[in-house]
Amino acid sequence: MSTRATAIVYTGGRFHTSDAKTAHGLVRGPCRYDVRALVDAESAGRDAGVVLDGRSRGIPCFATFDACLATLATPPKYCVIGVATSGGVLPDEMKRALLPLVQRGIGVVNGLHEFLSDDPAFVAAARASGAELLDVRKPKPRRELHFWSGAIREVRAPRIPVLGTDCALGKRTTCHVIADALKADGVRAAIVATGQTGWLQGIDHGFVLDSTPNDFVSGELEHAIVRCDRDLAPDVILIEGQSALRNPSGPCGAELLLSAESRAAILQHAPARTFFEDQEHLGNRIPSLTSELALVGMYGARVLGLALNQEHLAEADFEPARAAVERETKLPAVFPLREGAARLVPAIRAHLEAERAR
Repeated sequence: MSTRATAIVYTGGRFHTSDAKTAHGLVRGPCRYDVRALVDAESAGRDAGVVLDGRSRGIPCFATFDACLATLATPPKYCVIGVATSGGVLPDEMKRALLPLVQRGIGVVNGLHEFLSDDPAFVAAARASGAELLDVRKPKPRRELHFWSGAIREVRAPRIPVLGTDCALGKRTTCHVIADALKADGVRAAIVATGQTGWLQGIDHGFVLDSTPNDFVSGELEHAIVRCDRDLAPDVILIEGQSALRNPSGPCGAELLLSAESRAAILQHAPARTFFEDQEHLGNRIPSLTSELALVGMYGARVLGLALNQEHLAEADFEPARAAVERETKLPAVFPLREGAARLVPAIRAHLEAERAR
C-alpha cells in the first residue's frame, strides 16, 4: 500500500493542451502523491494516461469535483492544480471550483505564481476546515537563499543540462527518459529540478528557478547540485532546463551552463514549431539549430545530441523530421516519448569518459 498522500489533479478542461504540462508530468510519473483521479471536463470518462499518450495509467477522469468525490472510496488529502498558465495566474473559474474543496477539508497544492495562501477567502476556508494550502512557488525567506560561491568546483559528477529552443517542450520529461536510458546502460544519473513540477514529482534536489530572486538563482542552482552530488554520488547530473536562451519572453539557460560549469548539454527542439510559444502573432521565429549550437558553444559547452518534441507531426513525418535535424546538426536525435533515449547514450558516455580524463 502506498504511503504517499492521496491526491486528485485538476486541469479545468485544459488537460489536452500544453498548459497542463504539470498534470502531464504527474500522470506519466513519478509523483510525490498517490494520484487517484483527474478532474477535466474535456477528458471525462477516459483514463488520463490514454488521453495523454495512449497508455492506461489507472487514473480515471471526471467532469466535476462532485462526480469525482462521489466515486472515490475516501476523499483525497490534496487537489493538485495541474496547469501552468501564462503569467502563472489562476483563472477565476478554476478558483471558484476549488474553494468548495477547501471548505470540505481538502488541501490544494498550487504551482502557480498566484498564491492561495494570500487569498482571504481561501485562507478563511482552510482555517475553518483544517485544509492545507501549499503554494509551491512561494519564494523562500532571504535567510534560506544561497549565493554562488564556487562550491560547484568540488562536485565530482559532470553536469548535463537539457536546454531547449523554446519553452513547453518537455525538458523535464526528457531528463527522466535519459536517466532511464543511462540506468539501463549501467550509468547512475541523478536529476536536479528547476521547476515546481519537479518538486511535485518527488525530485529531492532542486529549486524553483522562476520564483527565486535573480541574485540567488546561480547560488540556489549550485547549492542543489552540490547537495545532489554529496547525497547520491551519481555518475552524471542532468539539469532540467527552463524556457530557452533566446526566448524573449523568458530567456533562460545561461546559469545552467555558466554557474553549473556544464561542459555538455542536450538540446530539446520541436521540428514543427516555427515561432516561440504564444508569440506567433509577434512573428518571433525560433532561431536555427546551427546558431543555437554555436551559442551554447560560446558558453563553453558542447551539445551532445537532440531530443525532439513530436507535436504536430504525423506518423509519416517522424523520420523525415529526424533526418533533417541530424543533417543540420550532425548529431544524434531522438523522440524521447516515442523511442526513449538509448541513441544518446554513446555520446553521453563518451563525454563522461572525457571528463574523467581531464
